[in-house]
Amino acid sequence: MQPSRSAGIAFILKKALISALIALVLFSLMIGIRTEAGPTGQLIYWTRFGDLAAIVGVVFVGSIVIELLRQWWEPVSVTAAVPPSVQSALGLARRAIAPVLLIFTFLFPVIFYDQRYILDLGILVLTYVMLGWGLNVVVGLAGLLDLGYVAFYAVGAYSYALLSTNFGLSFWVCLPLAGILAALWGVMLGFPVLRLRGDYLAIVTLAFGEIIRLVIINWQSLTGGPNGVSGIPRPSFFGIPLTPGPNGLAARLGIEFSTTHRIVFLFYLILALALLTNWVTIRLRRLPIGRAWEALREDEVACRALGINITTTKLTAFATGAMFGGFAGAFFATRQGFISPESFTFQESALVLAIVVLGGMGSQLGVALAALTLIGGFELFRGFDQYRMLVFGMAMVLLMIWRPRGLIGHRAPTVFLRQSKAISSELAREGRG
Repeated sequence: MQPSRSAGIAFILKKALISALIALVLFSLMIGIRTEAGPTGQLIYWTRFGDLAAIVGVVFVGSIVIELLRQWWEPVSVTAAVPPSVQSALGLARRAIAPVLLIFTFLFPVIFYDQRYILDLGILVLTYVMLGWGLNVVVGLAGLLDLGYVAFYAVGAYSYALLSTNFGLSFWVCLPLAGILAALWGVMLGFPVLRLRGDYLAIVTLAFGEIIRLVIINWQSLTGGPNGVSGIPRPSFFGIPLTPGPNGLAARLGIEFSTTHRIVFLFYLILALALLTNWVTIRLRRLPIGRAWEALREDEVACRALGINITTTKLTAFATGAMFGGFAGAFFATRQGFISPESFTFQESALVLAIVVLGGMGSQLGVALAALTLIGGFELFRGFDQYRMLVFGMAMVLLMIWRPRGLIGHRAPTVFLRQSKAISSELAREGRG
């Protein structure tokens, strides 16, 4: 027994040492040596070996702790370790988290009415929740790895910006048009990638996102190029503008005008769009097309063998996800009042994909919680610009170790047999099925 224990300790120390060496190599140039341009243009640098040593030490100790916890928890089953009362309480909490979160979201503008920064942060979180739910159709349900989702976001934003500024169309008219145009581009992306899967599909979608961004930058006569599009109209409340004039909404309601009214209106607008995305996605999952997406995600070869039209299935997944991305892009344009190509880089696609993967592919609630965690987490670490991405990466690694399927992993099919049916040996023998 003693040799096996010493061998286990040696294995843990060896693994921790390897992790520390990898951290030393990765962070030596990121943390250990800092470089900047001097006042006369020369390159100046200084060392931070103390911080580097602290990070390597944390990685070494953390690796040992993780291995010890893993060995301690592995022999004990979850049902044996958790009492039945605690299990029932956890189950009740899981069922209550969605309605509680929804009620809190509805009351959010009322609670934080006088705090403009928090309201803007809530709008940003809901925007990424909607983007995550849209990408969840493509990645989580259909299993198609899309790294260029920001392209549809950009198409929706520029569609609304150009239609509203050049033709004077209102937001409510441009919103469905932006979704339709984004869905059209989703179909155009779907055709070239019908025969691709896995890494090859990811590379093509990444290239598509970069193509759209470069077209926006270089087609200056239409998109304004790097200068972007400014003066984008704000949305109205059923034709009534949210302005301080006599024709504004506040004057018609007989209340004092406040600039917070428009922020609250935008909050409930993106909330309605996000809930619409959620409702449509849930409804589509129960339809034959939704079950075809799930079959495609699990096994494309078996999906073909069942007679499912792969072409239609993939194109509808791309078109549906792109449509929701176009809606989010149109809202982004009207909220900002100005858009430029810098808002639609690959980093946005990576962030939305991280939200879907960390939340749990196929899980609507998981995507919402991941968007709240990631976007809110970025804001919490805004004062630590040098370490924000480091903490973000470490959190992703730890989550993938402990929850490889995401916060709320969900891969169960929408339609399944609730009771297993026994098949007799006569029907299962060769030649009978």
